[in-house]
Amino acid sequence: MNPMIILVAVLGFITLGGLGYVLAGASGADPRITKRARAIATPRPLEKTSRARMAAQDAGNRRKQLLQTLKEQERLQRKASVSLVAQLQQAGLSVTVTQFWIASGVLGSLVLVGALVFRAPVWAAFPLGAASALGVPRWTIKFLAGRRTKKFTGNFSDAIDIIVRGIKSGLPVHECLRVIARESPAPLGPEFQRLVENISMGMAVDQGLEKMYERMPTPELRFFTIVLAIQAKTGGNLAEALANLSAVLRARKLMREKIKALSSEATASAFIIGSLPVCVSLLITITTPSYMAIMYTDNRGKLMLLAGFIVEVFGIWVMRRMINFKF
Repeated sequence: MNPMIILVAVLGFITLGGLGYVLAGASGADPRITKRARAIATPRPLEKTSRARMAAQDAGNRRKQLLQTLKEQERLQRKASVSLVAQLQQAGLSVTVTQFWIASGVLGSLVLVGALVFRAPVWAAFPLGAASALGVPRWTIKFLAGRRTKKFTGNFSDAIDIIVRGIKSGLPVHECLRVIARESPAPLGPEFQRLVENISMGMAVDQGLEKMYERMPTPELRFFTIVLAIQAKTGGNLAEALANLSAVLRARKLMREKIKALSSEATASAFIIGSLPVCVSLLITITTPSYMAIMYTDNRGKLMLLAGFIVEVFGIWVMRRMINFKF
């Protein structure tokens, strides 16, 4: 056989074997190469640690931003609750600040004239008139606003349930708001009716809710506004988020009623203790007028009555602070 043919055959066999080895890979590959390949394919622990640290930092930043937003909203709520215009809106009264002060002045003047007509002491008539002009109207507005806010909060979770069921059935949020405005009792229905009218005139939903929050500054409405704002920016299942919010609001309501029930005994005790001195003085005055007459005629008795009145008011204020739970 020709040696050239044998050499060509051997070289061809070696070439084909080398190509097969390179393409298919050797079963007995170098362990160092295999280890290096696995190290490249597997994420490093350092990379995992850095990713976890970055995620924790992002969560911390979001938490700080949320806390800052809540503090800002609390500051705005406190500022809005102090304003007389906001208090008139919360009470649902359609009077201006000027009309309010005129009515307060007229009330104070009537009380002052009545006290002087019934021959009350001057030192008692003027403070009584001032208290009637400055204290009674403010207290009335605060009472009306608190009662209206309580009604709004009591029906607000039902309104959120209407939105949840409407979204699940395919209705848009604006149509759900119309249903709430049409079917809900006052003051929830009229407030949502204003919201629907503002949205129909081109106002954004978040802006309309901010206007609504100025008239009704409740934490429940603020939670609802935050949920809608987050869903508008990040997306997600709005029905599920509002369902969770409704469950939270119902739990808050249940807790509030539980606190009221547990503190009812302390409330009754404070009422009895606060009214006992006044009731005893009136009974003694009615049954034995001569026994209490010196307290109304002598200057020392008047000073004692004034001191007792101040101490009584201070004690009622302290007991009120002790049994007043804000939740």
